[in-house]
Amino acid sequence: MMKYFHRQVQLWGEETQQNLQSKKIAIIGSGGLGSSLAFALGASGIGEIHMVDFDEVSLHNIHRQIAFKTGDEGKNKAQINAQLIEQRCPFTKAIAHDCDFAGWAAKNIEVDLIIDATDNLPTRGEINEYAKEKNLPWVYGSVEAFHGQVCFIDESSFSDAFKIIQKTPAGIAAPIVMHIASLQANLALRFLAGLSVKKDMLYYLYFNDEGELITQKFTLPK
Repeated sequence: MMKYFHRQVQLWGEETQQNLQSKKIAIIGSGGLGSSLAFALGASGIGEIHMVDFDEVSLHNIHRQIAFKTGDEGKNKAQINAQLIEQRCPFTKAIAHDCDFAGWAAKNIEVDLIIDATDNLPTRGEINEYAKEKNLPWVYGSVEAFHGQVCFIDESSFSDAFKIIQKTPAGIAAPIVMHIASLQANLALRFLAGLSVKKDMLYYLYFNDEGELITQKFTLPK
């Protein structure tokens, strides 16, 4: 196993890499963010990853949801991502859940971290409520157009910081999806590896009118 993870072992040592085998996470949503998260975290050596999504692949998903290819239309997104994870890493167990978040929550599965890869505010409110009940941290991420947000939520409350409403999103550029998922994955992996993580800090990234990438930071209320 250590030969497979040679470059990560160089980063944090064999003990930390071995400890990742005991960690369990849930990725809620298996589309744009979820596909990129599956790539980023699925080969990192986390012991168990639960992919949750009731949705099926549509043609318009494929350009930005990197787990899918033409011919996958009609297949469950969570199942494809779980298969991909296990193909990339023989040391990770990936479990697909063909259901929404409420359906997964009802199963009462113990995990160390929840990662939000959804595309709507009400479900994020449900994740927040569940995480508070279970005393779990979770990683929030969202994308729209050429901008995105990410936050490791621990003591703060998403529902207090964001008004949970229905919102029709703008279009989405594929690279920003991968970028935000990468930031989420880095926060998740640092936490699971026992490294320091800045918690309850919202990072907002966007391109201004001159094409400059701007990053702003906001401390969420606790």
